[in-house]
Amino acid sequence: MSADDLHYLELTEVARRLRVGALSPVALTRALLQRIERLDGTLGSYATVTADLAMEQARKAEEEIGRGMYRGPLHGVPIAVKDLCYTRGIPTAAGMAIHADFRPDYDATVVERFARAGAVLLGKLQLTEGAFADHHPSVTPPVNPWHKDHWSGASSSGSGVATAAGLCFASLGSDTGGSIRFPSAANGVTGLKPTWGRVSRYGVFALAESLDHIGPMTRSAADAAAVLGGIAGADANDPTARHEAVPNYLAGLERGIRGIRVGVDRQFNTAGVDEDMIRVVDDAVAVLSELGADIREVKFPSPDEVVKVWLPLCAVETAVAHEATFPKHAEHYGPALRGIIEMGRALSGFDLTKILIAREAFRGRVAAFFQGVDLLVIPAQYVASPTKATMATLGQDEKALEMLLRFTSPFDMTGSPTITLPGGFTSAGLPIAFQLVSRHMEEDLLLRAGHAFQLATDWHKRRPPV
Repeated sequence: MSADDLHYLELTEVARRLRVGALSPVALTRALLQRIERLDGTLGSYATVTADLAMEQARKAEEEIGRGMYRGPLHGVPIAVKDLCYTRGIPTAAGMAIHADFRPDYDATVVERFARAGAVLLGKLQLTEGAFADHHPSVTPPVNPWHKDHWSGASSSGSGVATAAGLCFASLGSDTGGSIRFPSAANGVTGLKPTWGRVSRYGVFALAESLDHIGPMTRSAADAAAVLGGIAGADANDPTARHEAVPNYLAGLERGIRGIRVGVDRQFNTAGVDEDMIRVVDDAVAVLSELGADIREVKFPSPDEVVKVWLPLCAVETAVAHEATFPKHAEHYGPALRGIIEMGRALSGFDLTKILIAREAFRGRVAAFFQGVDLLVIPAQYVASPTKATMATLGQDEKALEMLLRFTSPFDMTGSPTITLPGGFTSAGLPIAFQLVSRHMEEDLLLRAGHAFQLATDWHKRRPPV
């Protein structure tokens, strides 16, 4: 790789070079800021670039590393966070016009943990309004760096675009119905949705509290392991954060997956799914088998009911999240976010209770399912690399919307961890991804499996033409 391609290095390789002094945090940060300035006017992945802060943090990292005070694999690495993570004194709009001038007086826990790890914050990444489905009319959606006419993903689109296009070495996204996984798939990056509560949500704008997950979007499973290790863990400010100890995710990556039970439900994986996606999932299963995984034909519990009720549950929780500003300032809201809030405010307690009962039943069935397998392999979505035109019509077809959510929202409803991995390309050269799902708190297994797959393939090393 030439010096001009440093922006496309994996985070773990950047960390290695920084640690031994082969790379300068200051020079690297300056190069990334120059690349953002050159390309992001077209790509639109950043909501705010924090150039002065980034250079200040880079200088501090360079001085500390030079004195042997190395903090770990994020030290001196330029990263970015989704613009719903609070940053003290820095605009945090969550894609909303009403919050355009909001400057928090404290950092989100994940931002604080990045700073403690010595990471360099390049800026805040663009997202859909309030992290729901569509961008506010005043916001230009981020552009897929593989092809401008194709979808860049949902809420965490800025994170996917910036990571794929070499505008940061890792980013944070959030996932309520698929918004780490969709943009990871669309932009050809690796996305990890941890177990609900594995990463603190303190200081993060909520879309739906019981569905929201914060996780890394990176160039590889190893990079995701490095980031998750830096941000996971208990938090006194978030009573829902899990208290289990945070393992050294990087240390266990090389153990491989020989003997790991991998479930494949071919009916679930193919019904209504396009041929490119089916091919990528089948190819992934073949690779996992070659790596020694124990492939088992299984029957996954039907997600039909929870897919149908995900939207009304998300709606009522979104209405709660916006209680202070809606309907009081409804005129500042775009049509999609306004619509889901109004849906949520209209939902009866009777109907909400039925939804919660269905959710708990599905959680139980999924927990029982994972007694028989360690991992489940599924598509990232039912259609590979949809165009923006296709996605613009999705809301007009209830069945199409349910198909889009079929492989993502069930695991927000259960809180299960998943990893999204690049697994191939369409004939037009657009990336396609698949998912692995595991039991709660088994991110280490997902990362091991993802790393093993990526040692055997090079899909995650392909870069967009920017």
